[in-house]
Amino acid sequence: MIGTWVLYIPHVKHKLQLNDAQLGIALFCLALGLMSFMPVIPWITKRFGLGRTTIVGIVLFAMAFLLPLLTPSYIMLCLALYIVGVFSGVTDIAMNALVSELEQKDGVSFMAAAHGFFSSGGVIGAVLGSLLMGLVTVPQYHMLLIALVVIVSNLLLCKHYIKQEETPAVNKKEKRSFKAFKPLMAMAFIAMIVMGSEGAIEHWSTLYLTEIVQIENNSLTGLGFIMFSACMTTGRFFGDMISNHFGSIKVVLLGCVCALAGYILVAIGTLITATLGFGIVGLGLSVIIPELIRIAGKTEGISASAGISFVSGVGFIGFSLGPVILGFISDNFGLKMSFMFLLFSTVLAIMVSAFRARHLSLTKSY
Repeated sequence: MIGTWVLYIPHVKHKLQLNDAQLGIALFCLALGLMSFMPVIPWITKRFGLGRTTIVGIVLFAMAFLLPLLTPSYIMLCLALYIVGVFSGVTDIAMNALVSELEQKDGVSFMAAAHGFFSSGGVIGAVLGSLLMGLVTVPQYHMLLIALVVIVSNLLLCKHYIKQEETPAVNKKEKRSFKAFKPLMAMAFIAMIVMGSEGAIEHWSTLYLTEIVQIENNSLTGLGFIMFSACMTTGRFFGDMISNHFGSIKVVLLGCVCALAGYILVAIGTLITATLGFGIVGLGLSVIIPELIRIAGKTEGISASAGISFVSGVGFIGFSLGPVILGFISDNFGLKMSFMFLLFSTVLAIMVSAFRARHLSLTKSY
């Protein structure tokens, strides 16, 4: 769904005659919907079960993506993206908590691989979407087709997890104080920067290739996002093995360094370097978020959904502010400078992960 949506961001921008700042605010509404609903998601998963919440969230998430393409005005676009954000948050937290529960139940590690399938969805959506754009000329019909595929396939698969419930904390009361979440602070801050980068590339890579690299062929404008998603998918399928071998601290540090190298290539501004750079950024960021979420789901004293909600919530502050900040930077200093902002943010993530290694060292066993 996301891989298809990013292809139509330039279409929506042109249709509603938006500037970069307005588009940034509209994309902020998506993250705002996610964040505003996040505090109640642990209650929803506890009340209805992780499995049931996951499949319902997926269905509503897929249907909601039709709304941004149907909106006739800027205000309606913001409202539509807010609704997408709400169901995105429900699905995101429920799925990750579900994986965390299954990891502990079965004694296996597949969080990174699960995120790899998410990234492969971005590849499939972008590649298939680029091909279908020439055949299905009405964006709403294109999105409806993809939504039906997503809904039907997940309804067929949900029998394997729909009855899964969340395991309550054993022999301890769940704490919601600052002290209980303190071990997650460093990870949450890194998640904010990393998810900000992911959201920026998701929403702005097509515009970067269009306006900075100046690609005129519409079928090639999604190339950066395709490469980003493909490399992220590859990294995540190998991520569990890499994490088990090197440990969390090295994975986070090396991932951020790799992303920094990718942003340098993107900044050069040619088709080859930008495409390659987006791929390297995807490879570097690929295992960081799955690793942080896995650890959050196993934190002492809080449930999996609460720990994941906290890390994801702080992470989505970056995801929400990213489009807005990039939009205003682009309006005042140009889109290329917006990506330089992401480069400097990645440098900050490297510094934080290095100086806060003592906190992360508590999670080496994961």
